[in-house]
Amino acid sequence: MNRSELAAALEIMGIKSEMYSLEGGHPNDKPCLDYVGHKGWTVYYSERGSEWDPQFFKTEDEACQYFLTRLTETPSTSKE
Repeated sequence: MNRSELAAALEIMGIKSEMYSLEGGHPNDKPCLDYVGHKGWTVYYSERGSEWDPQFFKTEDEACQYFLTRLTETPSTSKE
């Protein structure tokens, strides 16, 4: 899975796009997926410019799978 496929899966599942970032950076109060060069991929929660609970992955697929699981297990990301 890549970021485009992840975005499509999240949309189908009803996860609000404003509730996360697949572009990295440090948006306020959102789970983020980011490519960090030779280190691979990271998933973290961005709050006030800080990265909380960063998880590192060697491949985009691993990071996307983890991100999907993390968001689908968070009730506040649902459209309902």
